[in-house]
Amino acid sequence: MIRSELVARIAEQNPHLYAKDVEAVVDVILDRIAAALADGNRVELRDFGTFATREMRPRMGRNPRTGQSVVVVAKRNVQFKPGKAMRARLNLREGVRDHAVRHNHSCPDTAVILCRPAPPRSA
Repeated sequence: MIRSELVARIAEQNPHLYAKDVEAVVDVILDRIAAALADGNRVELRDFGTFATREMRPRMGRNPRTGQSVVVVAKRNVQFKPGKAMRARLNLREGVRDHAVRHNHSCPDTAVILCRPAPPRSA
């Protein structure tokens, strides 16, 4: 999914918002994440994942065309670690997402059907 598809889908799910307003919100969110990473901060979005920067050491590389050795300078790189709920969604097995992500049931209908109902509470 690209940015324009994300904006279109959010605007479609929220008909009371204009597409240009949704695009502005998406831009602000992504810009804030990028700014935080540029400042060396970590960004955590619960149930989605964590963005962080990692220092890459200088190393010797190789030009694939010529085979000549090249010095690759030190740099920072973005690292993403998926959250628990994201890993559960990615590792879907026959419609069951880690037992409906521990009974939250924000999952497809097939997972809800396979999940046992909660036991009745005593009064």
